[in-house]
Amino acid sequence: MKIGFVGLGTMGAPMARRLIEAGHELTVHNRTREREESLAEAGAARAATPREAASGAELVVTMVSDSSDVREVVLGDDGAIHALGEGAVLVDMSTISPSVTREIAATLAARGVTMLDAPCSGGSEGAERGSLSIMIGGDPDALQRVRSVLSVLGSTLTRVGDVGAGQLCKAVNQVVIAGTYAAIAEGLALTLASGIDPEATLQAISGGAAGSWGLTNRGPNMLRGRYPLGFRTRLHRKDLGIALDAAREHGVPLPLAAWIEQLETGLIRRGFGDEDVSNIARIAREAAGVDPLPGPAQAGDDEG
Repeated sequence: MKIGFVGLGTMGAPMARRLIEAGHELTVHNRTREREESLAEAGAARAATPREAASGAELVVTMVSDSSDVREVVLGDDGAIHALGEGAVLVDMSTISPSVTREIAATLAARGVTMLDAPCSGGSEGAERGSLSIMIGGDPDALQRVRSVLSVLGSTLTRVGDVGAGQLCKAVNQVVIAGTYAAIAEGLALTLASGIDPEATLQAISGGAAGSWGLTNRGPNMLRGRYPLGFRTRLHRKDLGIALDAAREHGVPLPLAAWIEQLETGLIRRGFGDEDVSNIARIAREAAGVDPLPGPAQAGDDEG
């Protein structure tokens, strides 16, 4: 399939590479153009704009940072909408506002283009392995047309409703992640402060009811006080904002998510926004007196 791919950050770049390796004809664009180079070496064509990336494409995939970025790459002066033909499909895999998703979908539909919102979970590891969980909103026939492409990127593809529903599902996902990471951080801080064997404790609790993806994949880093990038704290805080907006709209109190959003705001203000979101362990470790607080790691922008 001829695919345009826009957004080559921590998640987008390995996803695009998987599509190239699966034999798809890919044209890529990223606002920081240097990020296109390694994919061009792997066989992708490069495009100067999202519009150019969408030219002649049957499918366009967008994977950028927030609602305003998706509006720009899809509907802006150089947006994909100006090149997509009738019958094409646009799959937005970013995490953005459900209402913005529906707005963009309606604008595309007037041009005969179908939009699916398909945010995903699984971190950079999942993007590299093709094991993402993809939460999909939109037309089931359009999903069937692009399912084989999405199957290259994710091991779990679940349609959860009409367009916009994927974003609401992702909001739920981010709320659960927030609480899970905070609980892991507190438990491991107690482990370190109490003097019991931390590695053995991690192994013991991973095999029981406390076991989770977060404990297995982020627990060892939290024990060591190191937070290599899987998903940026500043982007998770943005996602919690989306979830809290949706909760207010539906009259649902989310006190735990609201508290963690404030903790993440503090981490971002202190310069830790580009670390992995598991760095909420910094707060628990500092409070327990088991960790000096080093300066933030240097990192580039997620989406270029």
